[in-house]
Amino acid sequence: MPDKRFSITAAILLSALWGGFLGSLHLTGSAGFLDRMEASLTDFRSVLIGRKMPPQMVAIVAIDDRTAASHGYPVDRATLARAVTTVAALRPKTIALDLLFIDPSTEQGDSALVSALRLVPSVIAAAAVFPQSTQTVASDPNDPLAGIPFADSLLLPLKRFSDVAATGVVNVATDETGVPRFMPLISRSDGRVDPSFALRTASLALDRDPAFQPGSISFADRHIPTDTGQRLPLTFYGPRGTIPTFSLADALDGKVPPDAIENRVVIFGSTVTAGGDVFPTPFDPVLPGVEVISTAIAHLIAGDSIVRDHNIRRLDATVAVLLPLALVGLIAWRRSIIGFALIVLVLVTWATVNLAMFRAGYWLSASLPIAAALPPVLAFGAAQLLLGRRQARLFAAQSELLQRVEAPGLGEWLARDPSFLAVPVRQNAAVVFIDLSGFTGLSEAVGAVTVREILSGFFEIVDEEARAHGGAITSFMGDGAMILFGLPHPADDDASRAAACALALADRMRTWLNSHADLQGERRIGFKIGAHCGPVVASRLGTGDRQQITATGDTVNVASRLMEVAASRGAEVAFSAALVRVASSDGGPLPAGPLEGPLETHIRGRSGSIGVWLWRPAT
Repeated sequence: MPDKRFSITAAILLSALWGGFLGSLHLTGSAGFLDRMEASLTDFRSVLIGRKMPPQMVAIVAIDDRTAASHGYPVDRATLARAVTTVAALRPKTIALDLLFIDPSTEQGDSALVSALRLVPSVIAAAAVFPQSTQTVASDPNDPLAGIPFADSLLLPLKRFSDVAATGVVNVATDETGVPRFMPLISRSDGRVDPSFALRTASLALDRDPAFQPGSISFADRHIPTDTGQRLPLTFYGPRGTIPTFSLADALDGKVPPDAIENRVVIFGSTVTAGGDVFPTPFDPVLPGVEVISTAIAHLIAGDSIVRDHNIRRLDATVAVLLPLALVGLIAWRRSIIGFALIVLVLVTWATVNLAMFRAGYWLSASLPIAAALPPVLAFGAAQLLLGRRQARLFAAQSELLQRVEAPGLGEWLARDPSFLAVPVRQNAAVVFIDLSGFTGLSEAVGAVTVREILSGFFEIVDEEARAHGGAITSFMGDGAMILFGLPHPADDDASRAAACALALADRMRTWLNSHADLQGERRIGFKIGAHCGPVVASRLGTGDRQQITATGDTVNVASRLMEVAASRGAEVAFSAALVRVASSDGGPLPAGPLEGPLETHIRGRSGSIGVWLWRPAT
């Protein structure tokens, strides 16, 4: 028991340490090895929840295949200027061009685009260039700009465009599967900090400058939580076209409905086939990049982005400790249907809460608790299984040992019914006692090895004959034994089987002692047997783990005293007249050989006499 408590305590402690270790990595954003699992589980939750209606404040004007067919691709700046002018006439809040203007075009086209951008608050794109596709950053909860990677350089628009329009960086952060999970709101490079394209657009649309705090940004009274590195978590509304999208060709032809543009943010971007600016998402394997940008802008303006900030990560770390503790504790507590049902209940409850929180707009990690719980549960479960198998082998060995001591069937009965004879039972039974005569004196004269050899042979004979006749050895008493016939239930032939067992024991013991006379030396030993039947009280004796099945009562006492009668009369076996009568009436075999009696004999400890039959071997 102490070993078991130690192993359980160690398993629980190691589970907590493992969960705490993973949780600490997650808090600092260093558990990137879980990203692929988290990506799959996040996509699953998104699809399970389904599409959502986007806020009616963002529209897309797409340079699509129809535009390319009608006006060429890439669209020249003069044509783009006409489209911006047409859309500006419909009074949008802001126009944002998800397009790079880093090289000059024709003077006429560039001038026209500058003029168009002056008509309405506008944003144009810049792009950050990083040395590697994967960035490693440090985390500091007290620094609102901590965790923002440094770019080698920036691809900035021409000055003539940036003089009339705000500039924002269009880079997005994807996971290992290529899905854009975050929108970095700030980019850094040598000597400058730049807002993202989405942040700059939302700021113009709300007419508020953002204020940064660790783990959040604010637009006046609008507070938006952010993840490490001032990244905005993205959740998509649906497949392409979920955000209202209109062809630039229709905009040029005046076919865009005014109410789809008025007082909204309008983003211009490319969706042309094979344009390359596409990303896989849970709802669409090729969502245009302009719709990814538009999703981030909608999140910032409507404040409907999913929350994954430092507080959520702390909650994730707490779950990473508590979930494996709960599962390991339940495995240790009870390996049964109830225990496994509780384990399933805990897992279902966790999964349900996780999904409900995701639906409500809180991104709790799914991969972290799984990674924290799975190794300890598997390791502890395997250890418990191995221990259970070892215990099963031990129990099997103990059961085999029990069967060697008890009559066939009694051990199985105890296994099936552990409460067998927990309450004493009065019933009829037959009792056989056997004892070695002169053994005490012999044991004083010979060595311990000889004593052990004689007792081993004696016990083996008693065990074999008790088994053969369906008796239960209820006790070995040094150089004697008691065999009970009538457990687990009394039978009509208990007396005849007891008589047959007594005679078989006499024959076996006589032959065995004669063949081992060399072990006895000059001090020859003999044996005596007594058998009687009648009512007994069968019960368990002892307390706690130390119990044995036995029988008590006058029948047992008489059977024991009959051994003295046999010894005093020079017989090997003394049967009570009651046992011989019952054995004869139930059709069982009568004792063979010279049987004398019945003799009226006084029994020590009894006031009256009883009838006794004596049996001696034939000469």
